[in-house]
Amino acid sequence: MEKQDFNEGLLGFLDASPTPFHASKNISMMLENVGFERLYEEQAWQLEEGKKYYLLRNESSVIAFTYPKAKNYLLVGAHTDSPNLKLKPNAVIKEHGVVKFGVEPYGGLLLSPWFDRDLSLAGRVSYLDSNNAIKETLIDVKKKIATIPSLAIHLDDKANKDKTINKQTDICPILTTSDDFDFDDFIRWQLEMNEIRDAKEVYASELSFYDTQKASFIGLRDDFIASARLDNLLSCYVGLLSICSISNDSPMMFIANDHEEVGSESVSGAGGSFLENTLRRMFPDYEEYVQMVRTSTLISADNAHAIHPNFSSKHDKEHAPLLNKGVVIKVNANQRYASNSKTISKFMNVASFVGEDYQQFVTRSDMGCGSTIGPITATRIGIDTIDVGLPTLAMHSVRELAGSDDAHSLYKIILGYCA
Repeated sequence: MEKQDFNEGLLGFLDASPTPFHASKNISMMLENVGFERLYEEQAWQLEEGKKYYLLRNESSVIAFTYPKAKNYLLVGAHTDSPNLKLKPNAVIKEHGVVKFGVEPYGGLLLSPWFDRDLSLAGRVSYLDSNNAIKETLIDVKKKIATIPSLAIHLDDKANKDKTINKQTDICPILTTSDDFDFDDFIRWQLEMNEIRDAKEVYASELSFYDTQKASFIGLRDDFIASARLDNLLSCYVGLLSICSISNDSPMMFIANDHEEVGSESVSGAGGSFLENTLRRMFPDYEEYVQMVRTSTLISADNAHAIHPNFSSKHDKEHAPLLNKGVVIKVNANQRYASNSKTISKFMNVASFVGEDYQQFVTRSDMGCGSTIGPITATRIGIDTIDVGLPTLAMHSVRELAGSDDAHSLYKIILGYCA
């Protein structure tokens, strides 16, 4: 696939995926469009050699795989979640002439960029239908229903100096001045928009605010892609397009886990059993399973910190990735990244073979280092792993920035592994 077509599809995927639930649904639809058959964990599997399959857990994590029953699998791992503002269970607050929602920050998000944005709400809702069955559906309000207004500088003389943001009191989005707002009625309206008219009772929900500004190219020569949730839907899209582009007899798996931003310790996170359960059912014979694991490689794909042109001192100058200069190989002596000389050398060799550049990143020795699903998966499964990423600015902001060349470059390298 050519870069322009690849990137246009990426923008559409970003806009259509405001939550991990929506991202997983869109991934599933794209997989089915190219012939992947859905499996269900609670049912018996009858896998047929030469076919390709996918499965969901919690509707927010996805695994897709080809099944040539071979060793030497290439696994590409990413995560579907991004930092955001999640609605609290009893969210409605009516005071000072407005209705606002109480929210809880999810993950390590930058708070200040959320002010003065046009916000909408999306996620999953559970309800009781007319047959007394508990059902679930995804909603996306899409309408710009809320904003978090800044405090005027006249009332805050420290706004441009050392302002702090209180997570409990300062970031509540306001919705309306009508004090007759009812949350259940609001959700029922959304259910009716989804043609669900038999909801007897609204139960629990997992809803998140998101910025309604669309993903776009920016820059004098469309140098950049700007969007919410680049971390890590960018890598999800690369992994998805890669497994959709290979033949059925090429052994490959794509994993998109939820909850990476909060540590991966969940039923649908990389610290859970989702991947291991799937691999063991693919290879029920333990000897075959171990042989497959030890002959396979995981590419853990997550965004990498590009050097910030206004804050270059935050980087080790010898390991400061640039936008549009290639995929970043991430290294950490303390195993915050799982890359080692063996997996790095293989990646370098494949990248060189397909004519793609690469860079290396090591965080400053006097600064903390984040982590990824790479070390977690390597530890749980015992698979040789490399951590790579696409250079990004404003990571964990409501709107992030990446180069318009780099995602397509990683796509070509992954296909090089399968050649």
